[in-house]
Amino acid sequence: MDPKTPDDFPLLSSGVPGLDELLRGGLPARHLYLVQGEAGSGKTTIGMQFLVEGARRGESALLVSLAETRDDLLHVAASHGWSLEGVDIYEVTAAEVMRRMQDTQTIFPVAEVELSEVTDDIVERLRATGPQRVVFDAVTELRLMAEHPIRYRRQLLTLRKVLEEIQATAILTDTNVRDEADRVLDSLAHGIIRLERWAPDYGAARRRLEIAKLRGRHYHEGWHDMVIERGGVCVFPRPRRERDAEHAGWDQIASGDAELDALLGGGMEMGTACLITGSSGTGKSTIASVYLEAALRNGLRGAAFIFDERPETFYKRSQDIGVPLKPYVEDGRLTARPVETGEISPGQFAGDIRRLVEEEGVRVVVLDSLTGYLRAMTEEKLLINQTHDLLNYLSERGVLSILIVNQHGMYGDRLREELDLSYLADTVILIRHFEARGALRKAISVLKKRHGAHERTIRELRIMPGGIAVSPPLHSLRGIFTGNPDFRDPSVGVEDGLE
Repeated sequence: MDPKTPDDFPLLSSGVPGLDELLRGGLPARHLYLVQGEAGSGKTTIGMQFLVEGARRGESALLVSLAETRDDLLHVAASHGWSLEGVDIYEVTAAEVMRRMQDTQTIFPVAEVELSEVTDDIVERLRATGPQRVVFDAVTELRLMAEHPIRYRRQLLTLRKVLEEIQATAILTDTNVRDEADRVLDSLAHGIIRLERWAPDYGAARRRLEIAKLRGRHYHEGWHDMVIERGGVCVFPRPRRERDAEHAGWDQIASGDAELDALLGGGMEMGTACLITGSSGTGKSTIASVYLEAALRNGLRGAAFIFDERPETFYKRSQDIGVPLKPYVEDGRLTARPVETGEISPGQFAGDIRRLVEEEGVRVVVLDSLTGYLRAMTEEKLLINQTHDLLNYLSERGVLSILIVNQHGMYGDRLREELDLSYLADTVILIRHFEARGALRKAISVLKKRHGAHERTIRELRIMPGGIAVSPPLHSLRGIFTGNPDFRDPSVGVEDGLE
């Protein structure tokens, strides 16, 4: 008979949201897997989720606890809202084995006898119950009892043989082993999942996950952010480009203001990323709100992630310019979510957006502001690359992304290098302060637009109670974006577009 290929084995759900996606369907059944990480990284939680998922599907499940007591495990389960009904807990701690050995006389080394006792107990329980899913938490204890890599490997081979006999799928949890001589599980395991936990200088601890090995199957490589919350571990796969064709249309969203839409060549296109940049107080959020409300008014669903102000301020500011957004929140068409800086990772943030797009049909996403987002993730590496992947994901699904970025200074003389995302955007709108007629005014222009034509002119933007107004092109002024323009034609008595 031909040996089975990895594709011949059914896939078992891990029970961990997001992990099956990385595994491209789940864990191939009847194999041995290693979940590796330091204390607090989520090893035991993932193991328990695997068993709880099996019990939910009617599969027999066994948890072999080598470190924690039954009461400890029940407390962990309760903290996540799980029932361990259907999960057999077998407590085999070294302390219990030592108690049984106190009256035993032997000429063999104590460590070898202790390890053999533990292994024999586990083997007996496995053969007696024949579970379909098994978790050993944690085999670190076996390694410590063995005191020698060869003895440790011999016992692991015994366990693997029995697991193959009863056709069980097993997860072994272990700490990160730095001594190469002790890394015997790396070669014995069919797959390896590595967990990592680190604490930034400010904010909550970060966790991430990597599938380091999965024999005979394709999987999504690299590190992916994860969190431990009530309900267990949740993994956030990195947004990635799909091989399917991009969305077919580039439908426009018009703001309803004829002059503003003319400046943008008709409006903003679905499936594009629009970057609105300028110094503080120029009206970037106002322009974003105008187009967001227009999309909502036309029946689309939207999401606004707010970094720089409270939701109440966001609603009030929009209401004051005649763009009521709160009613859309109340009827469910708009999700307005304040983002706690220091409490969220880039992967979790992207995962929240993915869920809104795929499960709730969101078609317009506003980030107010991207400056606040980047500052909240100051210790994250390759953040611009992750933002690039997120924007590509949204574009492929026909979602309009509106990104707000602050420039430095009152006149916005320059953009910080780490915040320069103009190359990622399909459309770039620049708003600047300038002085004219003894007043501080705002100039708006479109610097770039990949899809369709747009004006190259500069117009004045006025934000007033009840609405906005965009002037005709300012033909009579030059040097507007220097902040201190002059008149090209002194004979012109009234500046074009200025009142």
